[in-house]
Amino acid sequence: MLRFSLLLAATWASLPARAQLRFGCSQLVTQRLDPLVTPGVISPHVHQIIGGNAFNLTMDTSLDVGSLATCTTCRFKEDKSNYWTAAMYFKHPNGTFFRVPQIPNHFVGETKGGMTVYYVQPGSQKVTAFPRGFRMIVGDPYLRTGVPSDPAKVGSWGLSFRCWDSSDPMGPSNTYPPGAGQYDTVHLPKKKCNGGIRSNILFPSCWDGKSTDSPNHSSHVAYPLGTVNANVGILGFTGTCPSTHPVRVPHVLYETYWDTARFNSMWPTDGSQPLVLSMGDPTGYGQHGDYLFGWEGDSLQRAMDKCRDGSGRPEACTELTVQTDAQINACVQKPLVDEKVEGEYIARLPGCNPLQYGPEPATMVESANCNAGPTLPGSQPTATAPTTTVVTPTPTPTTTVANPQPTAPQGPAIPKYGQCGGNGWTGSTTCVAGSTCIKLNEWYSQCQ
Repeated sequence: MLRFSLLLAATWASLPARAQLRFGCSQLVTQRLDPLVTPGVISPHVHQIIGGNAFNLTMDTSLDVGSLATCTTCRFKEDKSNYWTAAMYFKHPNGTFFRVPQIPNHFVGETKGGMTVYYVQPGSQKVTAFPRGFRMIVGDPYLRTGVPSDPAKVGSWGLSFRCWDSSDPMGPSNTYPPGAGQYDTVHLPKKKCNGGIRSNILFPSCWDGKSTDSPNHSSHVAYPLGTVNANVGILGFTGTCPSTHPVRVPHVLYETYWDTARFNSMWPTDGSQPLVLSMGDPTGYGQHGDYLFGWEGDSLQRAMDKCRDGSGRPEACTELTVQTDAQINACVQKPLVDEKVEGEYIARLPGCNPLQYGPEPATMVESANCNAGPTLPGSQPTATAPTTTVVTPTPTPTTTVANPQPTAPQGPAIPKYGQCGGNGWTGSTTCVAGSTCIKLNEWYSQCQ
């Protein structure tokens, strides 16, 4: 605990006073599901998911996720939320792909893969916990170049990568606050990182106070206004909420520790970098994260009101129940999508996502449910066992595909929150009574 205290002192010494929860979560499952963006169908790309075991193909806003889950991979028993991001893969020189494992972050216990989650109260401001049914997304998986923005604004650093010089938690590349500083980039690092790579995903912390969701899953929230001090970083940033989104909610941050160092001996010699996010993104600009609230009852609000410890240590928050490593590691979920996604080299990225380098936005593959293909031989890295189940690839039945045509129904009515259209969609475009087929983007329409 002394080293943890020293780390916190070094990292947060320059930050304004504020309370936080910082805790590790083990891996729940790794698979191609995204109940926010593609509810009811297989997602175009692989996600790594943590949190409660109520995670499912469809999770609409009426669900009380906190009461549905029977266990959680997160340190606090009351937190049945789900948190997920795209997975990362290493592209071998022979063209095959190996999923980069996640390993425990510093001072979070012996979690199996997973992520570190923060809930931060900025300064002394009153924070309102998220309501039941709340969800949000940050980032755009189709970006392949940086978006022009003010580098002093917190939103410019909401999604970044940290290249660790070493695995020493007291090293300068580890103790420096995340975002807007000399150690973070908004693209994947273009060099070997001896200590691995940590991705940082900070969600907006201002809410419109009305909607638990929005058609694009992001317009009901906004980043605070103000200027980020590079020496303080994004977690120490307070700012003020815009008038359109006046309600202050917690800063939610994901840190994912990718064990890329094990692949350094196979790093290309031509100057290219071999890492790629699961949607075929070799740039990192398409990094994104999904959040689905699932805390039991008023437990998060109580924690925000009463747990004022600046270190974020779970045991310092007596309002919540702290689980052991064994308890969180025992909570696992069997993948619903039957295909190989990790643990060995595979011929193509799951979903057959091609590498799209940009700078123009990427396009979604026509068939998100293609056969992942046979495993090809490759030079296996010195790797520990995968953290989730490896399954056998088989073809799956659904495809995403054509803008909705409500005047020409092609099958039974689609239930609320189900897919009803998109580029190449061949299923029904008629929603059940009381729902309307809404175009969310070129590739996906949903009954709402």
